[in-house]
Formats: sequence, C-alpha cells, structure tokens
Amino acid sequence: MNDQLVSAPDGRRGAAGSFAGRAYRYRILLAKRWWVILICVALALGGAATYLRFTPPQFTSVGQMIVSIKLNLQAGSLYTEDLANFLGTQSALMQGGEVVQRAADHVAAQNPNLPATSRLPSLKVNIIPKTTIFTLMATGENPEYTKAFLQAAMEEYINLKKQMVTRTSDTTSAGLTEQMLRLEPEMQKCDAEIQSFLSTNDAALLSEATGMANYVVTIYQQLASAQAEQDLLESLTLDQSILLEQNQSPVMAANTDTAAGAGGMANNVLVSSGVANSTGANVGSSSIGTEYLSVKQQLALLKADRERYGAILKPKHPQMVAMDQEIDKLGRVLEIYRQQSMEQLDARKSALALQIHNLEIQTKQQSKVNLELSRKAAQYARLQAKSERVQNLYEQLLAMLQTLDMSKEISPESVTIYEPASDAFQDKGLPSKTMAMASAIGLGLGLGILFLLDRMDDRMNSFTELQAAFDEEILGQIPRERKPKKGGSVPALTLDDDRHPFVEAYRNLRSSLLYMAQQEPRPRTLLVTSSVPGDGKSLTATNLAITLTMGGSRVLLVDADLRKGNLHYRLNVKNETGFSEVFLKGASWRAAVQATGFTNLFLLPRGTTTQRSSEFFIGPVMEKFLGEAKNEYDYVVIDSAPVMAADDVTSLAPRMDGVIFVIRAEHTSARVAHSALNMLYQRKAQVLGLVFNSVNVNTGDYYYYYRYQNYKT
Repeated sequence: MNDQLVSAPDGRRGAAGSFAGRAYRYRILLAKRWWVILICVALALGGAATYLRFTPPQFTSVGQMIVSIKLNLQAGSLYTEDLANFLGTQSALMQGGEVVQRAADHVAAQNPNLPATSRLPSLKVNIIPKTTIFTLMATGENPEYTKAFLQAAMEEYINLKKQMVTRTSDTTSAGLTEQMLRLEPEMQKCDAEIQSFLSTNDAALLSEATGMANYVVTIYQQLASAQAEQDLLESLTLDQSILLEQNQSPVMAANTDTAAGAGGMANNVLVSSGVANSTGANVGSSSIGTEYLSVKQQLALLKADRERYGAILKPKHPQMVAMDQEIDKLGRVLEIYRQQSMEQLDARKSALALQIHNLEIQTKQQSKVNLELSRKAAQYARLQAKSERVQNLYEQLLAMLQTLDMSKEISPESVTIYEPASDAFQDKGLPSKTMAMASAIGLGLGLGILFLLDRMDDRMNSFTELQAAFDEEILGQIPRERKPKKGGSVPALTLDDDRHPFVEAYRNLRSSLLYMAQQEPRPRTLLVTSSVPGDGKSLTATNLAITLTMGGSRVLLVDADLRKGNLHYRLNVKNETGFSEVFLKGASWRAAVQATGFTNLFLLPRGTTTQRSSEFFIGPVMEKFLGEAKNEYDYVVIDSAPVMAADDVTSLAPRMDGVIFVIRAEHTSARVAHSALNMLYQRKAQVLGLVFNSVNVNTGDYYYYYRYQNYKT
C-alpha cells in the first residue's frame, strides 16, 4: 500500500472554496436570523420618524470664506501659521465654542428685534477639495436669525483672529523689550571692562603681538645657527677650519648684507650680541689663513725639491745649504702663521660663545615678554568678542521689534469673507435623507449584530471550515437527508436505495477505512461516537455497517448505547435480549445476536436500559466479547453514547482498534468537539478520523457529490 498522501493543490481553487464556504455560512446566518436586521431597521426608522415628528422645520444659510492673498512686504516676517494643518485648524476655530458664543452675542446686540430661538443654530464648516475655500452652513429654526447668526460668525471669526494676532504681538513685544532692557547693563559692563583694560595696557603694543612673535622666532634661528657653527669649529682641525672659512667667506659676506637690510629691532640685537664683530674677524682670519696655507704649500714644494736634489747633491752643496736655510725660514714663518691662525680661531670660538650667551639671554627675556603680550592680546580679543556679541544681539532684538510693529500695522487677515451669508432656505429633502440614513444605520447595526453572533458561533457549516478547525483526517461527508413527513428519523440504507448521493457518501466512507494510509492489520473493531446527542452517530454506524456488508464483509453491529440505543428500530428487529443482558445476567452474546434484512449483517441490540454501562465496559467480560467477536466476524461496528453525555465511550474506546468521530454540520460546536476528542486522546484511543454529517448539498465544498447525484445506470 502506498502510504504517501496526495494533497490537493492550494492556489486559487482553495481560496475560492474558502470564499464559497464563508459565503454559504453568511447566507445560512441571514436565512435564520433575517428578523434581526428587520427589527434593527424598523427601530431606526421609528426613531427617525419620531425625531422628524417632534423636531421643528430647519432652515439653512450658506456662506463662504477664502484664504486671502498676502503680500510679503518684508523679509523674515514674524507672523507665520502652521501651513501643514492650517485649513483644519481654521475650520475647527470657525465652529469653535468661542466663535459661536461671540456670534450669538453679536446678533443679540445688532439685531435685538429678531426673536430668540430655543437653541443656537448649528454651524458646520466644509473645505472645498483642492481649494482654500471654506463653506459655512448654519442650520436653525428661524430663517432670519440663522442668516444673521452665520454672518456674525464669519465676522466674529475675523475679529477673533485679529485679537489673537494682537495678543501674540503684544506678548512678543513685551518679551523683546524685556530682553533689550536686560542687555543694556551688560553692554555697559562690557564697555567698562574694555576701558579698564586699555587704561593699563598699550593698544598699539597689543596690535604688534604678531610682529613680536616673528622677532622671537628670528632670535631662535640665530641662536640655532651660532650653536651649530660652534659645534662645527670644535670638531675641525686648524687646516679644516681655514679651508671652511675660505669656502664660506663669500656666503657670509652676502648674509651680512642681508642682515643689514632686516628690521631695526633684529639688527640692534645682532649688533649688541657681537655678530657684526664676529663677521669682521672672520674676514681678517680668512686672509691669515690664506697666507698660512700658501706658506705651507711653498714649504711642501721646497722639501720636495730638496729631496729630489738630495739624491744627486751632497748636503754641503751650496744649493742644498741654501734650500735648507729657506726651509728653516719658511718653517718659522709657517709656525708664526699657524700660531696666529690658532689665536684667531680661539678668538672666533670665544666670540661665538659670547654671541650664544647673549642670544640665550635675549630669547628668555623676549619669550617672557611675548608670552605676557600674547596673554593680554587674547584677553583683549575676548573682551572685544563679548562686547560685539552682546551688541549684535541687542541690534537683532531691536530689528525684530521694529519688524513686529511694522507687520502689526500692515499685515492683512489670512482668511476673509468670500461670499456673505445667503438667505436661509428649508431643505425639502431632509425627511427622506433622514429616513435613508436611519435605514442605513439600522442595516449596519443589524449586520453588526449578525457578525457578532457569527463570531460567537463556532459550529461548522462547510468542509472548509471543518478542515480549518481540526487537524484530524476527514474520512467522509454525509449529505443532509430530509426526515419523513410523518416524523421519525432518517431511514437507513436499503439494497435498492434511490438516494444516490447518500449511498455514495457511505461508500466513500467505507473506502476511506479500507484504504487509509496506515500499517496492517486494518482496524476491525470500530467505535462510532460523537460529542453530543443529535450528531447522527447511530445512523452513521448503521449505514457504515450496511455498506461494509455490501462489499462482502461479515459485520456485527453492536448497540452499546445502553441508555438510549435505538438500532433495533432502524433495522426492524426485536429487542428482547441484548447487550445489556450479556453483562447483567451473563447471557450468551451469540444467542442475543439477531439477523437483519441484509446479508452478512447481524445486530446485537441494546437490550434493557441501564445506567451502569461504564462499569461493564472496563471489565473482563467486554474484553472477552471483543476477542470472540473478532474471530467470528470481519468487522465489529459498535454504536456508543456521546462522549460528553456519559463515560461509556472513554471506557470503551481504548479497547477498540479505531474510533470514528461524527460531527454534524451546523449543529456541533467546535469547542465541544475538541473537548471530546481530547478526552479520547487522554485515554489513548486510536481516532481514525472525522465524519462530517448532514452537510448541505448546496455548499460549494460538496459539489463533487451533489453534481453527479443522477449519475446512474
């Protein structure tokens, strides 16, 4: 056997079935409770008629107001309104309580001859779509008073807006003036602080803070250059020092000319620190060094010549003696030049040391002066910024106050009267409109009540609703059959039954049991039950047993409802000895079994009624009976009491191979059925599935049975 279940497609057919089931449910609800809608409509019409009977005639006056064009004469206008909610806000303001009261007082003052009404006219404001035009309608009992009231309401609305603007302007002006009065002492305080600061500090010197900072940077550069030169001289030999002086003399002369054209303050410092003297010494030492190098070069050449002549001449040779004398002379001159160069180098180093010392003193002094000057300059800048900030704020407040005064004088109203109030007229169609509205209200109320009743009703009307409410497998659907006109119950199936859909439904139930997707062996002892009486379990058990015998099976039908069982009436057999006597008196169940009008169908009737049936079902007699009956019959179908009515089913169900649970359409509560199924599951009963009984064949879910009811040979 193939255990795979083929599921029906979802898609549009499932949605259409659900919609058809829901439509059928509402159709049944309307058919049963149509009187609810009728009563609601009648009550609404009666209330409307009473209202019209005792309400005096009403007159309506219409006027229009429009958002006026406003010229923006000055930038940054202070008067603005919330444009996002402007129309709704103005509409609410027009029909607000203050405008209505002002309009009533205005009419009383301007038109004292108009008769007073029992109540003020009602005021309604509408906005014409896609425009900024307000349509105002006043409805009252007196036509002249209604017209005057509407005109007064429009005028009083404008007056109220003016007062609101004036009140807001006055409040804003007072606030701005108060802020300006607070700023004046602060401005005076800022001026006094600046004057006090300038009395002890030179403003011109504060303005030169940037030049002083540049001057300090120049001193630091000179100090770094002198220290670098001193370090270099310490690391060089005399010859290297002389060569370096010769190479740097043109550059130093150019630097000296550049320094001579610098600012006066920097030149004075350089002269005082000995930089100029050092430069002159460098020029003199450069000439001595040149002579020193020249003599040294001549001496080296002379020694080279003597060495070359010494190879061919004797030491006493006049030329050799003359060369020795010249070498000795040049040596003494060279020593003199070397000594002078050393002295000049030491003097230069001393001058550099003095220069560095002077520059260090200058940097320390000027740094302190510059730091103090920068601090005072920053303090002066803060005082000036504070004074400017207060002054700017004061000027802004003054400009806003001037703009506010100007706007108050020239600002036009944002909403003005477009059309004055018209002559009041009576609405001839008011009674028909009132009755139509009452009918709609009554209809809506009735439908709402029906909807609430439907929400509270959990009875299932269609196969779709049954699927949505239960997870159990649905074994079959049994169509609804009318009861005989003379009364009684629906008759059981016959061999030549012409109720074609009714017969085919039970054959389909038989096929579901024979070919259901489960392991062998198939269930042979079947218990048919329901949640409450009246669901059709007895008829289902009888017809299921009949269709099983039509398939060639030997079936024993047992009436186990020992309180109200009636299967003997359905199959027209005697009820002298039955299932009750088997337990009460120990009678043989085989002797109590009776043949029926159907081949291979046997009935064990109820017997006498008893209230102690549940004790028998849990005893060993029941277990022995089931074992013997299974050996002699292909199927044992047992009809029992409803689950919620007695404990019989919950005591008997665990002994059976399977339980068939019957649910009656438009009768069984889903909540009660779930409770009954939970009781069976708690007793470990094997529930095979559900049978949906007494289904209306006009539902969309049942078309595949009903459509082919005449498909016969």
